[in-house]
Amino acid sequence: MKEEEWDYPHTMYGCNKLYCEKLGMYYGKFFGQKHLDENPPVMLDFRAIRFPGLISAFTLPSGGTSDYGPEMLHASAQGKPYACFVRADTKISFMAMPDAIKSLLVLMDVPREKLSNTVYNIAAFALTAEEFRQRALKAFPDAKITFDPNPRRQGIVDSWPEDVDDARARKDWNWTPDYDVDKFFDEYFLPEIRKRYGK
Repeated sequence: MKEEEWDYPHTMYGCNKLYCEKLGMYYGKFFGQKHLDENPPVMLDFRAIRFPGLISAFTLPSGGTSDYGPEMLHASAQGKPYACFVRADTKISFMAMPDAIKSLLVLMDVPREKLSNTVYNIAAFALTAEEFRQRALKAFPDAKITFDPNPRRQGIVDSWPEDVDDARARKDWNWTPDYDVDKFFDEYFLPEIRKRYGK
């Protein structure tokens, strides 16, 4: 998914995100409209990141549409059954929270002349819901995870891309995530889940 694709949101949340991007672009490029204003204002250096589903090892999932993955593991670690609200073949991009923070800090420091765009996709790894389930079963063999798709939530996820193209970020500001899928589970997420629940 390039920055110009998939930007027809199906939710108010998505509409507001796109609105903020467009507003930032307006203030960065067109505010004052040079030909209308004798003293055009200094333009805003607007920069934005489109994040995949962010997962923190230190906070509980809060019911977001992409939270089914971490919810599986939190439930499994507690010995609770979990009914996933999307289909097993549902696939979207995810990212560890430290990489999200890193991306903001890196993008802030890039000289403006090196940026070819104002809005950037970033990516780390993409997983299906079934792949998340398999990770949960590997870590917690007694996990009881089923699939009970909610048509409305499934519809929202189906309106998202399965993965995103972050080639512009990689080219313009050398974006690379620190956590691939294995490092995310083995070094970041699962150790903290085990610590939280004494597993």
